[in-house]
Parts: sequence; structure tokens; C-alpha cells
Amino acid sequence: MNWKEEYQSKLVSLDEAASFVQSGDAIATGPMTGFPLALVNAITAREDLDGVTFVSGLWMTLPDFLLQEKDHRFHYNTLFMGPVERMFLKFGAINPASVHFHRAQDFSGQYDFGCAVMDVSLPDAHGYMSIGPGSSLLGKSAFRAAKNVLVQVNPHTPFLIGTDMHIHVSEVDAICEVDQPLFELPDLVPDETEIKIAQMVAERIPDGATLQLGIGKLANAIGDCLTDKKDLGIHTELLTSSMINLYEQGVITGRRKTLHHEKMVAAFCIGKTRDYEFLNNNPATEFYPAPYVNNPMTIAKNRNFVSINNALTVDLTGQVASEALGFNQHSATGGQLDFVRGANMSEGGMSFITLKSTANTDNGTISRISAAFAPGTVVTTPRSDVHYIATEYGIANLDCQTIPERVNRMINIAHPDFRDQLAREAVESGLVNAGMIKMDSKAA
Repeated sequence: MNWKEEYQSKLVSLDEAASFVQSGDAIATGPMTGFPLALVNAITAREDLDGVTFVSGLWMTLPDFLLQEKDHRFHYNTLFMGPVERMFLKFGAINPASVHFHRAQDFSGQYDFGCAVMDVSLPDAHGYMSIGPGSSLLGKSAFRAAKNVLVQVNPHTPFLIGTDMHIHVSEVDAICEVDQPLFELPDLVPDETEIKIAQMVAERIPDGATLQLGIGKLANAIGDCLTDKKDLGIHTELLTSSMINLYEQGVITGRRKTLHHEKMVAAFCIGKTRDYEFLNNNPATEFYPAPYVNNPMTIAKNRNFVSINNALTVDLTGQVASEALGFNQHSATGGQLDFVRGANMSEGGMSFITLKSTANTDNGTISRISAAFAPGTVVTTPRSDVHYIATEYGIANLDCQTIPERVNRMINIAHPDFRDQLAREAVESGLVNAGMIKMDSKAA
């Protein structure tokens, strides 16, 4: 039987594919833009199922079981939280984990998967389907271990170039066909403050550097500020629209990369339809699972590596909180520390943690730089790993600095309205004595 005949023999309806699932199953589920919405909805429509756990992360679309009361017959264990997870966390069906992305396969490896479900591309001439730009985060590891592999073949899913990105028709147990456009990230327009931070950071990025950018408006703003750079490279967990734009403008060439020369390397992509079309069979890009891309030792092989990530809040000694404020979970551990450490080990490398100096809350404007975190706040990046912290008021170099020097540098990139208060709290807490405060020091 050739692969085309085998494909037809395994082609079933969504309901027939869902029949493979049994009560009590853990299900490896494609995350992000690899989320198989139609197939998941067919599974959760079965009234006879109970105790089913989806293992995935950062869902971009809402499955029916979260929108409808299902008596908690279905649960979702996530290695990263986004807007969907934040919206439904309080209802009890979602259980966030704390996992560095370079250990994502360790997270999925603890489960005995009854099924794996994922969105895949059309088969190529040899019967291989690509697992798509979301499931690429884990590669085939979780799906390889499952008792049954169920796929929804989707013409909108690009065929990725890379390692551990393809699954053959012979490796799956059931095939469904859907026509489901991939999630498109809404336009994220930076404000004046974010543009100012982006401009300061962009000035520090040399020609020929290899970059990693986080997700969000600030990342887009930094991309917009790099158009005059030359021969930039990409090694990133998330491939963004701004990176693809820079490639098309000739700014990103990868010609000076010391690892994967001239290739844009990524673990996953969340973007626009045009970005997914750009990825389709494009040899300029190479996708690898996060345990390779996010491994600090791999990152460090890129000379002049620059990592840029966001924070929710930073304390006066440089501790970075990017996933929770108090006991309020916002996102998750992700890959920030992976890339901070990789950049620190890179020859000529730099890492930047960026944040606005203030936030507007129901209780008024607060400083995002604080003397101490609220109880329950999670430290994502330890102060001992931090290099640069950037706000709209400057960039503080905290690398190998003493506590008094860290305190002074952080105060001087805080909003001016809060600097006196921060200085007072630093003294009252015993971080420094009054004679150590230098309110006129420059961020360096």
C-alpha cells in the first residue's frame, strides 16, 4: 500500500477520530497555532467521556468545553498562559505549570498519553505532513509517545523546514480534513513610551548581532527601530512578524551568524496569514523544538547574541518578575531565563529586560520598579543573571554590580515621581544607608 492509499484508508470524520479517546486519557495537544480546534471540539462533544486532560499551552482559540459548563470532565494542563488561560483560570479547569521552555519535553514526558491530537499540513510528495508553527515548540516528542495519533489535515498550515517537524501518514492512526485558517495575532501598535524604550535598546544592537525578541508591542517597536541595521541574524523561540518584515527588507541576512549560518532559527511562530505563507517550504527558516532552540548552550554558540524580553515588575536589586503579580498568575516561566543565560554566555552577548516605569491600576498610577515584591510574586529571572534593565528613563547595567550600585541605578531609571519614595524605602528596608543614595547617578 502506498502512502496515498494509506491516507485514504485512515481518513475518517471528526467524530470517528474522537472515538479513539477514552475516559481518563491524557491527550498531547498541539499548542498555539497548532491547536486542532475542530478535533478538540469533537472530543469534548462526547457525553460519555470523563477525566480527560489536555496537555498543551498558550491556546489562541476557545474550545467549546471552556465556553460551556461540562462539570469539569475536561482539564487543561498548560506550560504557558496567555489571554485564553487567564480568562478561564478562575473556573478551575486550567492548571498552569512552571517550566523553562528548554525543558518543555520533560514537561510532556511525564504523561502516559492515550492520544495525541494536532493540526498538520497537507502531505508532501512523499507522504510527510508538517506539524505546523505551534506544535513545532515540542516537535514530535509528545506525539511519538502517544498510543494513538489523530491529526486534522489543514491546507492553511504551512510546511515547515526543520528538524523533528514532520510526521508521515504511516505514523498516524486517524486523519480528518478541515479548512481552518490559523490564528492571526491582532495588530499590536506601540505607544510613545514603548517606542522610546525601543529606540534606546535598538541603539545598543550592533550590526551582525543575532536576536531573540519576546512577544508584544515593545518587540514590534524594536523591530521597527532596526531598519538601518545590517546583517542581523535570528535565533528565537518566537518568530515574529517584525522579524519577517526585516528579512524582506534585507536587514536580516544571517550572514554573520556563527550557528546556522544565514538561517532564521525558531521554535514557533504566531503571526499573520502572510507570515504563515512566508514559512511554507521556505529554506530561509529552520524550526527546531524548544529543547534545542532554548538551550542556553545552543544560544551561546551565536556570537554577539542579543536577548530582549519584557517584565511585569522589577525590584531595586534587579529581580525580574514576568509571570505573576502577587498570587495573580499572568503568564508563565517560558523561555526568558533560557535566553538571558544564553546571551550572558555568548561572546559579545547582551540581554535586556524592558518595561514601562509605571502602570495604571484601579488604585491609580504605580511604579513598576519596587523596593520589594508583593507576597506570592514569582521571580522569573534572578538578579544574578540580569544584564540590562530598560525603561523609558534609561538603561541600567546591573551585571556583576553591588547591591548599593544596583539600587541607585534602578532608582534612576524609575519614574521621577517615585524616585524619592524608592530611595526612602531602600534605606528603611536596610538595602542601603542614606549616605549611599546617589539620586544624580546616571544609568550605565
